[in-house]
Amino acid sequence: MTDSDMWTVSDPERLKRAAGLTAEAGVDALLVSPGPDLRYLTSYDALPLERLTCLVLRVAGDPILLVPALEQPAAAASPAGSIGVDIVAWAETQDPYAAVASLIPGARRVAVDNHMWAEKVLRLRAAMPDCEQRLAGDVLRELRMRKSPAEVQALREAGAAIDRVHAQVPQWLRAGRTEREVGSDLAAAIVAEGHTRVDFVIVASGPNAASPHHELSHRALEPGDPIVVDIGGTASAGYCSDSTRMYAVGEPPPDFLDYYGLLRRAQETAVEHVRPGVSCASVDAAARDIISAGGYGEHFIHRTGHGIGLETHEDPYIVTGNELALEPGMVFSVEPGIYFAGRHGARIEDIVACTEDGVEPLNLTSHELVIIDG
Repeated sequence: MTDSDMWTVSDPERLKRAAGLTAEAGVDALLVSPGPDLRYLTSYDALPLERLTCLVLRVAGDPILLVPALEQPAAAASPAGSIGVDIVAWAETQDPYAAVASLIPGARRVAVDNHMWAEKVLRLRAAMPDCEQRLAGDVLRELRMRKSPAEVQALREAGAAIDRVHAQVPQWLRAGRTEREVGSDLAAAIVAEGHTRVDFVIVASGPNAASPHHELSHRALEPGDPIVVDIGGTASAGYCSDSTRMYAVGEPPPDFLDYYGLLRRAQETAVEHVRPGVSCASVDAAARDIISAGGYGEHFIHRTGHGIGLETHEDPYIVTGNELALEPGMVFSVEPGIYFAGRHGARIEDIVACTEDGVEPLNLTSHELVIIDG
């Protein structure tokens, strides 16, 4: 798959908007290296090499993409070559950091990509010793967390693809199979259902379900196990999926059932709360208040959600203290959980989009606990 096939959600106006916000922030240029910010601005999925690739997005001047000479053909073939970015190659014996400095003479302040390797940040600092460095994320998050209709559609398609995987999960769960074996089936299905990359697979059974970021293990599923299945990948347009559903091999323990219905109500209430103007913190509170009132507050140990787009985790974050008001086009997870160390746990997660007058869930599979005959 080529860049032009994969990164299909591109918008030349992003460069202009980013330059405008850069100027408003009092910064002379954004310096963006390979990663999600470069993909967002240019749709170029550059290789993260020891050789410097850097988009120099100047307030005074056209954007320039500085690339190693051996990467110039790939850069030119990408969408970056057709959206008004001048691609400049540097030769193997040249100093690319000095080349960046020469493109922004007299710059007093630059913003470096949040994902830029430390060695590159420091070499840019050495090449421009009188230039203050800031984080480009302070500018770019304002663009990236407000998705265009095309981006929401890409996330909608990614959500539908991961829903199709969840619909197949019951066939792989049975007593005696290991988490790792089930995870292998899930990874294959994630790709088969339209993703180009598997980003994560969590199969957390029995006591492992109490660890929100549990890694696949050789533990065999046992009768009565609650099982957290949290899966996601990157779809063909470059946008991510992420969805969690709950399963059980045979009848789960009564104390698990005591809180699963409460968790489900908390998650659905938080989703219903989403609309323009409400704060991220209030969405967190909508879930947390129900769980706390039910006596399980201390067992809800993480934020309620995170933004999603070109990365699985990005702004906005649905967490206590974040008073950012939701706007149409913001897309994020709603995923409260309840966890009992050494026993079991549960999490339900949907990706949702804030719309002009409410909310659109992008994951549509049932929240019912799926019980499989062991």
